[in-house]
Amino acid sequence: MLALLALAPLPAQAQERSSHGRQTLAELAYVLGESHALRQACSGTGDQYWRNRMIRLVEAEQPDAGLDRQIKEGFNAGFVARRSEFSRCGPGVKRAQAVVAGHGRDLSARLARAKVAVPVVDPEPPTDVAEPARPR
Repeated sequence: MLALLALAPLPAQAQERSSHGRQTLAELAYVLGESHALRQACSGTGDQYWRNRMIRLVEAEQPDAGLDRQIKEGFNAGFVARRSEFSRCGPGVKRAQAVVAGHGRDLSARLARAKVAVPVVDPEPPTDVAEPARPR
């Protein structure tokens, strides 16, 4: 699960993402919420590892208000779902963590492959412009 966000794409404003990309971000937020609940089941409520990763994701994405709400609701829903299923640490938590980690890796890879609109910069100067004078 540690590598989950390492695969996430470079920061991109959510407005640049397709509707599919925005949905994938919301799904990833749900997975982060699940991960948060599962980790806390064994480490205690003071463990904020996945919540902090969620905060960094939101900061990197700079989502518009609608996507921001969708992402946060997804995180909370994932947390509640797994918290109600696993309130204490046990063998089932470790199995659930493995499943959730796999899903998170898939979503992160999908986001990393997403095409984001990037302006093309002409690397060569125009040929019809005189060279600047050199200082003496």
